[in-house]
Amino acid sequence: MRVAIVGAGFGGLCMAVHLARKGIPHVVFEKGDGVGGTWRDNTYPGAGCDIPSHLYSFSFEPWCDWSRRYPGQPEILAYLEMVAARHRVRPRFGTEVTELAHDGSGWLVVTPGGVERFDVVVTAVGQLNRPRVPEIPGAETFRGEAFHSARWGSRDLAGKRVAVVGTGSSAAQLVPSLAGTARQVDVYQRTPSWVLPKADGAFSPLTRAVFRRVPGAHRLYREWQFAYLENTVFPALVEGWSTGLIRRAGLAHLRSQVADPGLRRRLTPGYPPGCKRIVLDSRFYPALTRHDVELITDPITRIVPEGVETPAGVRQAEVIVYATGFHTTEFLLPMTVTGTCGRDLREQWRDGAEAYLGMAAPGFPNLFFLYGPNTNLGHNSIVHMLEAQVGYVMRCLHLIARRGRMEVTEAAMSAYTTALNRALAATVWNQGCRSWYKTEAGRITNNWPRSARDYRRLTRRPRPGAYNFGAGR
Repeated sequence: MRVAIVGAGFGGLCMAVHLARKGIPHVVFEKGDGVGGTWRDNTYPGAGCDIPSHLYSFSFEPWCDWSRRYPGQPEILAYLEMVAARHRVRPRFGTEVTELAHDGSGWLVVTPGGVERFDVVVTAVGQLNRPRVPEIPGAETFRGEAFHSARWGSRDLAGKRVAVVGTGSSAAQLVPSLAGTARQVDVYQRTPSWVLPKADGAFSPLTRAVFRRVPGAHRLYREWQFAYLENTVFPALVEGWSTGLIRRAGLAHLRSQVADPGLRRRLTPGYPPGCKRIVLDSRFYPALTRHDVELITDPITRIVPEGVETPAGVRQAEVIVYATGFHTTEFLLPMTVTGTCGRDLREQWRDGAEAYLGMAAPGFPNLFFLYGPNTNLGHNSIVHMLEAQVGYVMRCLHLIARRGRMEVTEAAMSAYTTALNRALAATVWNQGCRSWYKTEAGRITNNWPRSARDYRRLTRRPRPGAYNFGAGR
């Protein structure tokens, strides 16, 4: 059996390590020049994670020596590079998979370098890898430099007039780092975010030593963090007991950090906490109160050569940074994926991506998605979800070896979708706000509507009755 893995971020590395442990031949295709996925790409100042450090690592490769409670991008990337080196994962860098096609007996993986055949394909391309830049009239006329925050590179914007478009997680991390170094920062907001304080800080040398040397200390700390997020944050997403607690905490945080009632009013969300991704940050609000930072809530009408125009006029800018998120609902694009009988996955997902347990689609045998449709979390670590999925795929490979080609049935897919939609209807994401969790038509394609514990339970082992098996692989 040969397995192709597409992507070398958290998901691809996890899959490769488990395949190597079982001695299963595999190839990791990575379009970039290194491992890390979104943590390789996002190098803007202040880039980091809103999940606690000790949950943001693999259970099979726990890292006890994180420097902070919430990890920054450089430390996350260094961890992933360490995992790849320690487990001898050697992707084919600079090799983008452009097409996957099933020819009746196996998968053809097409890259600019040619075509290779595999028995099984696992995609691990993530949901946050294709930057979304809004189409604004006149953008091509801008005389300065304009780029997405995920394409920051090594730019230095000190002393420049900067326009930041967006007020989500990336902007909340970026703006405080720009404030005080750029000459002026204008922040363009369409919809305010719910912002909660981030209890960040460096771990003391003693704490790090305890995690390293006291048996069980690190595991217990990690389990406590996981349980807190499951039992306190998740209920707010299904309008449970902590909904009011989260709302009060967000409003109190805003009141404590923004004295100006006018600015505070413009930063107060008009939708329930969690409907859009909650921003975890303690530096964003203070940055917006600085004399050299201005929050602009008038809509952008167009970009002009000298800056950004709103109904109130033109504001000068030398640089425009689009902190506007990613194309999240167009899973696997721009890859073309063709299954049995010529089935086109893009066409099959035209009204919104869906997959059984987020990992398999009818008509596409031996194809598995990591971090696929409806497996994103709004409250806990995606690494937990990825490990559950990799364990599930490994058990599927065992079934394939014994029973042949494996394809989820239409009946199983339909029953799963019905149950999923019922659960999604009870979540706060269904409250009408726009978010990257939804398609333009409002279908929630990204998030898992139950607890992370529930997902691990459902993926503990494959249910053979949900699949058809056939000759060959």
